[in-house]
Amino acid sequence: MEVYLDNAATTKPRKEVVESILKSLEEQYANPSSLHKKGVEVEKEIKRIRRIVAKALGCTDQEIIFTSSGTEANNLAIRGITDAYKRSGNHIITSKIEHKSVLNTFNELERKGFKVTYLDVDEKGFISTEQLKDAINNSTILVSIMYVNSEIGSIQPIEEIGKIIKSINPKTLFHVDGVQAFGKIKFNIKDIKIDSFSISGHKIHGPKGIGALYIKKGTKINPILTGGSQEMGIRSGTENVPGIYGLGEAVKLSMEDQDKNIEHLKKLRDYFIDTFKSQVEGIHITSEKNDNFAPHIINVSFPGVRSEIMLHSLEQDGIYVSSGSACSSKRKGYSHVLEAINMRDDLIDSALRFSLSYITTKSEIDYAIEKTKEHFINLKRIIKR
Repeated sequence: MEVYLDNAATTKPRKEVVESILKSLEEQYANPSSLHKKGVEVEKEIKRIRRIVAKALGCTDQEIIFTSSGTEANNLAIRGITDAYKRSGNHIITSKIEHKSVLNTFNELERKGFKVTYLDVDEKGFISTEQLKDAINNSTILVSIMYVNSEIGSIQPIEEIGKIIKSINPKTLFHVDGVQAFGKIKFNIKDIKIDSFSISGHKIHGPKGIGALYIKKGTKINPILTGGSQEMGIRSGTENVPGIYGLGEAVKLSMEDQDKNIEHLKKLRDYFIDTFKSQVEGIHITSEKNDNFAPHIINVSFPGVRSEIMLHSLEQDGIYVSSGSACSSKRKGYSHVLEAINMRDDLIDSALRFSLSYITTKSEIDYAIEKTKEHFINLKRIIKR
């Protein structure tokens, strides 16, 4: 039996997504910038897909920019906004548990002279809104906070954060890394006071190499790539047409089944946590069974057994998960997220992330827990020798 539980890393593309990509490669392969009929056909299709993505987010199609990934979307938002507004201030804010595409970008901007506030989080991975209030000042031009943490699944109160930012300094822009939230949490961009929002195709059963960035109308953003002025002059370079086709299909299907899929994920997550706790002694589960945590991410520590040992042991039984220490920090191999929530070293060292998708089944969960229990007991016995 093969059980893929690494869906926060990437997801299996839907059959319809693959078909749409093949159609692009085999039939609609023209350059959308070309003036002839075949180019115009592709351009029209990209416009149609842009409307699909915009509808899913709750914005207009002119507010959607296609990128190569969620990482590029985050970079475009952060670098583009700070460059456009640097004369208005040099203070920017983020949290200590952001994705590396955000944290490393903030680190670089700090080296270039920006003043950066890195917000602390509590033991569950939530920022302090009081610390945020204290941090915002007249020179704050950007706040960037992720919606869902990719390692532990904590959901930041984005709507509340947006209101706080705009009430203290209406000129401060708010970027949200929505890569792990899109398709897993219901929201509407227009209901949240945000100025930019990133998504990634391969997190929602679409292709790799494609993402998108929402940029609120009227927000100034300087391009980080220059060239042929594609994507309204904000992101130059010939469009990844197959990727855009695949993203459009993935977004359409994700939105059609969103309510059903979210409910399925919540039931599976709760069953997973309850069964794990009742059947496997000595483990530590960081993620929780409530609406403050994403329905698809469960972080589990196995004290006494290093995460990579457990990961490869499960791999032998066809179970694929992710190490909780996949992102490095000042202590090589340690998760900056788990360090930020002040988790004990032995729990950080033994953390695994199990992440679900709409195609994950209860029988797969049962098999994964059964094998995990066996390996945990056996490995602890061997290591104690």
